[in-house]
Amino acid sequence: MNYYQIIFENMLLEDLQVVLKVAEFRSITAAAANLDMRTATASAAIKRVESQLGVDLFIRTTRQLRLSAAGERYIPQCQQALLTLQLAQQNIQDDLNVVEGELRISISSDLGRNLVIPWLDEFVDQHPKISLKINISDSTIDFYRDSVDLALRYGSPTDANLYGFKICDVPALLCATPDYLAKYGTPTHPQELTNHNGLFYQLHDITHDVWEFTEGNGTQGNSTHKIKMKGNRASNDGDLVRRWCTSGQGIAVKSCLDISNDLLSGKVVNVMPEFSPRVTELWLVCPSRQSITPAVRALRDHVRDKSHLILSELAKQGFLNQHESPA
Repeated sequence: MNYYQIIFENMLLEDLQVVLKVAEFRSITAAAANLDMRTATASAAIKRVESQLGVDLFIRTTRQLRLSAAGERYIPQCQQALLTLQLAQQNIQDDLNVVEGELRISISSDLGRNLVIPWLDEFVDQHPKISLKINISDSTIDFYRDSVDLALRYGSPTDANLYGFKICDVPALLCATPDYLAKYGTPTHPQELTNHNGLFYQLHDITHDVWEFTEGNGTQGNSTHKIKMKGNRASNDGDLVRRWCTSGQGIAVKSCLDISNDLLSGKVVNVMPEFSPRVTELWLVCPSRQSITPAVRALRDHVRDKSHLILSELAKQGFLNQHESPA
């Protein structure tokens, strides 16, 4: 036991991370892919660690790879030691408030492509020691399977094990182009929407074609209206739904952030503003408390400031009620 602890100090941290990934995946190839390195590089790292230990950590056959008896003893110690080092490094960074390192972030399709990517570019310009890896997807994120550190998503975290920061409330708006409304008419009540072509978001084979509206500003228990819509287009990509809407293919319920540029430019208009669709929340979510670094907190503040500027401008232009704009 002491022998392993002593020799650990002389090893490369990167090599030990490779060993842990190989132990996790039971495959050198899969571990290398996860770490964005060549298989030969990962294999060389394992050989260096085994050479310094003087034992084989893995038993290799033509069909599988498994831990040796020495590996079974060594891997848990290695995991604990690396965790201790990571916590020590984070504590130092927290004390110094150092904004640096790699951020692996997942962002939903429409929000990412049309708003957040420019915000992230500005963030990196402000903090040149930050690097980014961006996952653009509307699919549900598994932090460990998808190798991401944080996710910017609509809706509060449902998993009690996750940690998150609420960025802002995000009202949805019913939108269409002026040309579409000139051709098919402008509805004045949710019941009239059955005469229009709905553009739908679809996730996990569920098409969101039942739209709910609250009459009035939503501050008092006003009446609600549920409408089963008809339409000829649905997609699991929110950006595509927005593109259909802005090209005049139909009418859509969109997050006011996602559609903000099109609203402010006049490309689309807010339809039936007296009837409010759902209000959701934008959250920055992390898999653990240890992943909340100074860089993550700085990014949180940056995204919050940018979001609030847009919400304030939408309220100023009359697209949102005053109670929906940020304080």
